[in-house]
Amino acid sequence: MATIIKRGNAFRATVSLYKKGEYKRETKTFNTKKDAELWSLEMELEKGRGKNIAERSTLFKEFYRNWVNTVKKNDVREATFINYKRTIVVIDKIFDDIQLKHLDDIVMQRRIDNYAETHSKKTVKELVLKIRGSLKYAYARGLLTNDFGHLLKSKGQEKPKRNIALSITEFKKLRQYCLSHQEDEFNILVALALETGARRGELLGLKEEDIFEYGIKINRSISPTSTDTQLKTKHSKREISINQDIHQALVTLAKKEADYLFEWNGFRQATQLQKLLKQLGLSKTTFHGLRDTHASFLFSKDISIDYISRRLGHNSILTTQNYYLELMPEKKHQQDADALSLLNDLSL
Repeated sequence: MATIIKRGNAFRATVSLYKKGEYKRETKTFNTKKDAELWSLEMELEKGRGKNIAERSTLFKEFYRNWVNTVKKNDVREATFINYKRTIVVIDKIFDDIQLKHLDDIVMQRRIDNYAETHSKKTVKELVLKIRGSLKYAYARGLLTNDFGHLLKSKGQEKPKRNIALSITEFKKLRQYCLSHQEDEFNILVALALETGARRGELLGLKEEDIFEYGIKINRSISPTSTDTQLKTKHSKREISINQDIHQALVTLAKKEADYLFEWNGFRQATQLQKLLKQLGLSKTTFHGLRDTHASFLFSKDISIDYISRRLGHNSILTTQNYYLELMPEKKHQQDADALSLLNDLSL
């Protein structure tokens, strides 16, 4: 049973706990006896429900480390697990001295906001998603009194987007150049990225057996950080149609290669792409920006979002809408003109 002792003008409540074969005590001081009694009653009820109150003294950073190395290790693919492992260092720094029992949304939000002051919003959002997952697990294990993860917000610096979609004019120029210079294998890779919107790892994972008339099958993905070739999600496994000229380029290339169609080249495709774009006088973007270009081009031609989403291998069309669909300059200018024309008709 809980005990309450008056100490000066305060009241100290003590609850006995059982942890790993030993009895321990949890104490907390209150300004009023009523608050002490309410806390004691809550603790006793939690014990009665089988909640693991004793473990709530564990540091959050220790809990998070164990959660990653035990729960997530067998729950995600190898490449994703490596990403989780990287966040352990961040959690150690942000939540250095705080115990599970002292956590709530306000305490966590303050520490996350401090981290957000020097990091991008995208980085913070990815971290918060992982923290939410760990809190949900802690709540299920009885280590937290409530699951407040959904209350956490992702702030951070709005950095310029690096995965810029090329304009339609630039898209055509880059595609035509690559198809006209197939002697360089990298040009075929770039042309295929523009043609399919597939991820770099998915393209590097292509083999001759994945080519069909006229299309490619996405069955695996190559990672620069692990030997895991699993695809990102179940929706990533798909077939993507391609034009005859791209198909012929792949068939010709397949005759020269024994295993994978493309050389991995130490995963230096980003550097190679920058040199090519500069050579052609095109806007600077990333290899992933070719995926954005593909999606935005189809969107500008009024192709349905549902089709674009399936072609890109997304789990949801929300992902396609939030990250990949932008109005290319030519399309924006046309829509500006259409909008102004409609508004002008009102004055006639």
